[in-house]
Amino acid sequence: MTTLRAMADRLETLEDLDRVGDPLQRGLRAVLRGRIQDLLHGVWLGHPLHPAVVQLPVGAWMSAAVLDAVPGTGPAATVLVGVGTASAVPATVAGLNDWASLAREQRRVGLVHAAANTVALGLYAASTVARLAGRHRLGKRLSYTGLGLAGLGAYLGGHLSFQQGASVNQAEPFLRQIPDGWHDLCAQADVPTGRPLVVRIGEVPVLVVRTGDAITVMIERCAHQTGPLGEGDIVRVRGADCVVCPWHGSTFRLADGVVVHGPAANDQPTLRTRVVNGRVEAALP
Repeated sequence: MTTLRAMADRLETLEDLDRVGDPLQRGLRAVLRGRIQDLLHGVWLGHPLHPAVVQLPVGAWMSAAVLDAVPGTGPAATVLVGVGTASAVPATVAGLNDWASLAREQRRVGLVHAAANTVALGLYAASTVARLAGRHRLGKRLSYTGLGLAGLGAYLGGHLSFQQGASVNQAEPFLRQIPDGWHDLCAQADVPTGRPLVVRIGEVPVLVVRTGDAITVMIERCAHQTGPLGEGDIVRVRGADCVVCPWHGSTFRLADGVVVHGPAANDQPTLRTRVVNGRVEAALP
């Protein structure tokens, strides 16, 4: 395990991977755009789509591995290998879409993660063909080899999510730094209409925006990669006022922080607000 951890850490600094990763990222951004991009990011779901859809291929392949060890279950194992292989294709597309919006160090690990899973997918596809041709012994060997590579890919995926924080809500931890109770932010008269104002609750930057008679207060660092929402634009999307992150274009509805455009797939944390004696105050949700 120490070797695996060292390998994952080493991948983050391996600049040679950028020779493949940078052109691939540009190509994916050119192809996966607009509503397709939002769909694959999981904007409609409220969290990234990729971790959810990988459950089907992984579950099918793991079940097939168990059945391959039980005599007389060859036909059922073949069906499961085929189902896992077919369902891995949309999972791969969703993963590549997420990968294209990551930071460079994350993309390096993600590239090897994707490569391991792609080879595993190829082995499972070959296993399916071999099983259908009656070569079950070869099919089993290909499947078990593919499962091993998929396991390596899963380890690197865990490193991406839990070590590097890829595709997690980067804004949520800021809420944990805000004490309970109401906090004075600014004078109501100091909040411009339709333009962001950044103030702080202790060390936590929060965004204050007035739209009409409503005042929104939300964590100022973007949920995607902590971009400065205070430098973003206020726009109208489907009749609602939204703030756009200047780094990657993630767009959040001011009324409730709901994400309306990716690459963020998580909502932006908002705070409760009130106006007391002409002063804007905010508290945890």
